[in-house]
Amino acid sequence: MRRRGAVVVATIFARAILNFAGLAVLVPVLVLILDGGSHLSPETPLGRAYTLSGFDSYASFTIAVCAAVIAVVAIKSLANILLCRIESRYIYDLYRRLSRSLFIRYHDRGLQFVKSSNSAVLARNINFVCLAAVTGILKPLSTIVCELMLVVLMFAAVALYSPAAALLVAAVFLPSAWLYLSAVRNRLEHYGVEENDAQRRKARIVAEALRGYADMEVGNAFPQTMRRFENETKMISEMRVRNTTLSMLPQAFTELGIVIGMSAMIVADIGMDSDRLRLLFGILAVAALRLMPSIRNILNSWTSIRYNRYTLDILREAGMDDEPAERRTCTERLGLRQKIEVRGVSFRFDGAAADTLHDMSLTIRRGERVGISGASGAGKTTLFNLLLGLYTPGRGEILIDGVPLTPDNRRAWQNTVGYVSQNVFILDTTLAQNIALADEPDKIDRSRLDRALDAADLREFVDSLPDGADTRIGEAGSRISGGQRQRIGIARALYRSCDVLMFDEATSSLDERSENNINDAIERLARDNDGLTIIIISHRRSTLERCRRVITLTPNDRSI
Repeated sequence: MRRRGAVVVATIFARAILNFAGLAVLVPVLVLILDGGSHLSPETPLGRAYTLSGFDSYASFTIAVCAAVIAVVAIKSLANILLCRIESRYIYDLYRRLSRSLFIRYHDRGLQFVKSSNSAVLARNINFVCLAAVTGILKPLSTIVCELMLVVLMFAAVALYSPAAALLVAAVFLPSAWLYLSAVRNRLEHYGVEENDAQRRKARIVAEALRGYADMEVGNAFPQTMRRFENETKMISEMRVRNTTLSMLPQAFTELGIVIGMSAMIVADIGMDSDRLRLLFGILAVAALRLMPSIRNILNSWTSIRYNRYTLDILREAGMDDEPAERRTCTERLGLRQKIEVRGVSFRFDGAAADTLHDMSLTIRRGERVGISGASGAGKTTLFNLLLGLYTPGRGEILIDGVPLTPDNRRAWQNTVGYVSQNVFILDTTLAQNIALADEPDKIDRSRLDRALDAADLREFVDSLPDGADTRIGEAGSRISGGQRQRIGIARALYRSCDVLMFDEATSSLDERSENNINDAIERLARDNDGLTIIIISHRRSTLERCRRVITLTPNDRSI
């Protein structure tokens, strides 16, 4: 990316030079129009070109000059398009890189960070803030550099022809630009921050309303939600209106500056004869056609940078100043052959006053079916997340066959563990893809899928679907029952050929019949797989009674 960045910098300079060249080639046409054949004398550059070219008439020479100018402008325009394409591709590739990197960073902060953050805000940062950073800051910055170079070249050319005219242009435009920047600088940054905060709140409101549809509908909360939604939308609209209003000011400043400059030049006559004044006026008029949009683009780009400056704070807060860690696919497995040991483990959530688990020790042997019970808040799910490697102990350690579980081998351990939660995560895709979660659709092992479906007692359900295992089952599993959802979680674990199967309140939301069916399926799994270790969190005695050993957690327990 750095090498490509250097190329992009070169294209910015090249575009500025091309734009200046496209403007400079109009001068001969302007001279021919304003002064006719008087500038074809041998002492003038145009006259020497006329003599050397061998044309026998002024008309044919004029046609040739116009044709050459048209060709140069056409070539310049095509080159500009190609250079802009190079710049745009680099900028949007950088957006992809930023978005990917931010996604990885949020993921790598771990479960505790994800649970303590608002998912709608994180999603907006990944999807929108990265795009706003490159289109609202980086792209305008390249525009400023390119247009500023063009303005400098144009000013230098005018200064060489007439220093007095160049000073007049500087006296008109520089104070105008300074006044504009001073007046709007703080307002723009404030508007950008206000809009971003409103966008975050709006995204959170929408996500919560859709996620909690049933509760909000029954509780008649939607009207109040809509009022909050409309307030945030109104705030966003107001900030956009103010930003749009301020973005119109550069055009007014530049147009007024050009009119004032030309008027001053005519009134002052700046000590020149009428022919020279007429030519200079024409040159400045042509330059103004390009100078005005250049200055407007510079000021508008600066406006965009100030408005989107908040994106840099978000990216910096996420640690985007550093290079992201290289991602690689880990297929290694840290299999369980003997036992899982929890030795003196303590864990405390960020900001909590006390440990959720304190100095806990326990051992689970391979092939055991262990139940974990306890009152709410005793740390059952926290213990599961520690065993899964989703949390890191504050003190103590977890060992797999004597090997400490660390961030370095966590992925290898997770490759051998199956996890079935109370609300099994379901993708809005096919049943097969929900079971073979990590595989691409065209790389699903169908024989392994069939074995997992049979073992999870899903065959009858699959046969009832119109497209079998390739039937879409709806967003968040909206087309399946609670029992089917849990069986999909079991099938997902079995598809991965796990050594350890962990259930976190997997039957607590099911009716008695569905619970018994799931428990029967777990018993069959234990019977058919002697080495399979099963750990179950449950409040229900009927589920715990099927376990060979039950561990009861209380806030005062330290070792088991």
